[in-house]
Amino acid sequence: MKKRSLPVIALFFLIISPCVVAQKMDIQVGTKATEWEFMDADKNPFTMDTWKGKVLQINYVDPDESDLNDEFNDLVKKAIDVDSIISRDHFKGFGIVDCASSWKPNFLIRAVAGKKAKKYETTILFDYDAILCEQWNLARDSYNVIILDKNRMCRAVYRGKIADSEHQEIIDLIVKLTKE
Repeated sequence: MKKRSLPVIALFFLIISPCVVAQKMDIQVGTKATEWEFMDADKNPFTMDTWKGKVLQINYVDPDESDLNDEFNDLVKKAIDVDSIISRDHFKGFGIVDCASSWKPNFLIRAVAGKKAKKYETTILFDYDAILCEQWNLARDSYNVIILDKNRMCRAVYRGKIADSEHQEIIDLIVKLTKE
C-alpha cells in the first residue's frame, strides 16, 4: 500500500504545481497586475490598493541604475507641478527598489532612495528578495517602468532606458488614463 501511495502523491504534486506557479506572470500590456506588498524605509506596508482609484507609474529599479530614467521622471514631475496636466488626485508614481540586484548595502540603498523620494515627492518601497522581479518577469539589473490603469490593467511596460522619442507618448497615455 505504501509503495502505491508514493506515485499518487507525486502525480498530485505534478498536477497542483502549475496552479502554484500560476502566481508568476509576465507583466505585459493587457494583463492584470498581480498584487504585492512591500515596506518603505520606515517599515510601513504598501500595496497597489494604497493608491486605489489612481493610475500608477511603478518604477522597479536596480539601485545601480537609479538615474537611468531621470530625464523621463523629470518630465512627469513637470507635467504634474508646472504644466498641471497630470493630477496627483488621479495619479501616483513611485519606486520599488530591487535590493537583491545590487552589491550595495541596504542602508546605503535606503539613503539614496530617500533623496529620490524627496526630489520626486514620492514613495520608495524596498523589494529585498527580488519578489516582484520574479513575479512579473521584469528585467534584472535594470530599470523597469510599468503603467497601470485604475483597474490595475497593464497599459505599458518599458525595460531599460526609455527612448527620448517615447517620453511624450507615455505622458499622453498617463493623462488619458487619469481622465477615464
